[in-house]
Amino acid sequence: MHSSELARLAGVSTDTLRYYERLRLLPTAPRSAAGYRLFPAQALDRVRLIRGALGIGFSIRELTAIFAERDRGGAPCQRVLLLAREKLATVEASLRDLQIWRRELKTTLAGWERQLRKTPRGQRAGLLETFVASHPNRQTRYSSRMPLARGHQKGEKSQ
Repeated sequence: MHSSELARLAGVSTDTLRYYERLRLLPTAPRSAAGYRLFPAQALDRVRLIRGALGIGFSIRELTAIFAERDRGGAPCQRVLLLAREKLATVEASLRDLQIWRRELKTTLAGWERQLRKTPRGQRAGLLETFVASHPNRQTRYSSRMPLARGHQKGEKSQ
């Protein structure tokens, strides 16, 4: 099938297919006389497998190594299992962090609401300042695992 048909069936772009092919996640497709890529039917299964693995946290780099071993006739199953266990441990640690963060935010919000009720209308209550003063070490507590706000990547300056 042509790359446009494979892309449509797999729900990806043709650019994505070229990227997967370039990384050897997909075997190099033979070309038609007109120069179009012609993928075998099993390429759809491979793209779906790639998308599924990405969806549960595997990286392109990990998949490249796994598929390279697999395509050479190897059985990377132990590696896949180990990587999946590591991903689960990371997710569980993130969930613990999120639960702690959630409790702290609920407590903080309750305190801020009490503080705002005591603050005359139109005057600053200093909410953020009170939080920082009472939690001086919270500045980086979640930064290693928490996702960054959309549009703010590490090293990117706010505008």
